[in-house]
Amino acid sequence: MFCAWREFKRGKTKKSDVARFEFNLEDNIFKLHGELARGAYAPHAYESFFVKDPKLRHIHKADIRDRVLHQAVFRVLYPIFDKHFIFDSYSSRIGKGTHSGFNRLEVFLRKSTKNWTRQSWCLKCDVRKFFDSIDHKVLLNLIRRKINDEQTLKLIETIIFSFEKSPGKGLPLGNVTSQLFANIYLNEFDQFAKHILKAKYYARYCDDFVIVDERIETLEKHIEQIRDFLHQKLLLELHPNKIYLRKARQGIDFLGYVVLPYRKVLRTKTKKRIFKKVTEKNIASYIGMLSHGHNKRLEEKIKNDIVSL
Repeated sequence: MFCAWREFKRGKTKKSDVARFEFNLEDNIFKLHGELARGAYAPHAYESFFVKDPKLRHIHKADIRDRVLHQAVFRVLYPIFDKHFIFDSYSSRIGKGTHSGFNRLEVFLRKSTKNWTRQSWCLKCDVRKFFDSIDHKVLLNLIRRKINDEQTLKLIETIIFSFEKSPGKGLPLGNVTSQLFANIYLNEFDQFAKHILKAKYYARYCDDFVIVDERIETLEKHIEQIRDFLHQKLLLELHPNKIYLRKARQGIDFLGYVVLPYRKVLRTKTKKRIFKKVTEKNIASYIGMLSHGHNKRLEEKIKNDIVSL
């Protein structure tokens, strides 16, 4: 309930939704508990809408009653699965995030180039329509490896089966459980990258991942191995138009920043988006974002532009 209230305060939940649930809060909680105890719980329909952040995304939002349940399920499952994830998985995890991800990439590049004195290469890829393509049966089989309580598994199955993008596939962008399920799904690929490919410098954020290596031949070989693993084991497709293999010194674009020798800068598209959206009210948050890289000139320009308005 408290998480749903925070969503309302951030403008993500309608006041009427919260009011309806709070009107008989105790009754609603006990009713939900009763449905779960009887095995009679059934999710309500999702609210569908689009957001641009920056690309257009189709969001499916559960109602407040289901989001309360999703949060409870997430809190139980997260500690069970998170301890089995690799260190360099950065999406939707406590103590991780985008800034940790691109800072880690900078560490990889420094080490592989011996502090920018040698040649090195970076392979950057992502999965095509990742959330829409997650196979329900594959996901449930992965979850069953760690969860053996049948009632819990039935509830998880109900949540997963509550949404389909195509028959037997897809997770909704909007559920807190979807972020955890996505990490459980791609942890299989993380383990493959670390233990089969033996990728020393590998990091992933959601379905975007990078591998750094001193030899271009190694990375070229990895592309086909990655494509085969994703297709055969996870029923996913490597995005054919988003496979980038670049020299480290050319700059590597990852999670909104470009890592260059001795500096990190915002990517051009991100800069343009900031100038369109920055105002007196939100300038502090943007300045905070810029502080994670070498963006002093950009920071001064934004401040000057706001002052001149």
